[in-house]
Amino acid sequence: MELIEGVKIKKLNFIPDERGRLMEILRCDDEIFEKFGQVYITTAYPGVVKAWHAHRYQDDNITVIKGMAKVVLCDLREGSPTYKKINEFFAGEYNPILIHIPKLVYHGFKCISENECIVLNIPTQPYNHKNPDELRLPFDTEEIPYNWERRNY
Repeated sequence: MELIEGVKIKKLNFIPDERGRLMEILRCDDEIFEKFGQVYITTAYPGVVKAWHAHRYQDDNITVIKGMAKVVLCDLREGSPTYKKINEFFAGEYNPILIHIPKLVYHGFKCISENECIVLNIPTQPYNHKNPDELRLPFDTEEIPYNWERRNY
């Protein structure tokens, strides 16, 4: 799949031993790392879509740490070489990846597991409660040609 301009993927790996598992998600010496803003989690119940939003100033670094989610990105940056391109990732317990989402790229996710999914985000800026850095569109906007329904091929 051709990635949207500025999107980066880091394959994550578990390091198991007899006590359990460890997985490094983002390190300051990773090529994908830019800057630390904060760390937070968000969740969704099965079938719930949380979309669409983008940021003017921050980049996001997201991974699904519990369950599975369909993470979808859309480039609405006019003048971008990947304008109107959509990327779709199935991320979570069965495909541990970190997705770097550049500013102004719209994104969202849908929980596709049988139980609640937990998404961890490490954005490059802390959340500003008085002036949130968020651009929002409805999940079913006509501006983004994407259908969140499950496809049964």
